[in-house]
Amino acid sequence: MASILTKEYWDVPDGTECHRKTYVTTKMGAAMGLVASAYHLVFFPPESTAEGILRAGKFTFSMGAIFGITSCVSAQIREKPDDPLNYFFGGCAAGMTLGARMHSYTSGAAACVYVGAAAALLKLGKLEGWKLASGPRV
Repeated sequence: MASILTKEYWDVPDGTECHRKTYVTTKMGAAMGLVASAYHLVFFPPESTAEGILRAGKFTFSMGAIFGITSCVSAQIREKPDDPLNYFFGGCAAGMTLGARMHSYTSGAAACVYVGAAAALLKLGKLEGWKLASGPRV
């Protein structure tokens, strides 16, 4: 599933078809958000089913969508589609959203830096062909 989503994401050039890239990042964010929600609901059980559904929903869609639209619009405005700085902006916006959701400036600033740096490193690694793990030796 993850390989299908990443292939779908990287097939579209940066700075083009923002709606499609945002849709893909929203799906990725929803998948990661559902995993985070499951852990959160297990460790902090809700008092009712409705509360559990509301808490699960708050972790799902927003961060992926904000990352996707911010990085794509940044690439269009700056006219530099393959720049890792676009991904830093997207990650920073997603991190600030997390901080706003937690009502904490400190968490938002830290998440901005860390998520933005991780996203920029991801793009830089993609551009330079970094390998996290080598394939099987034949």
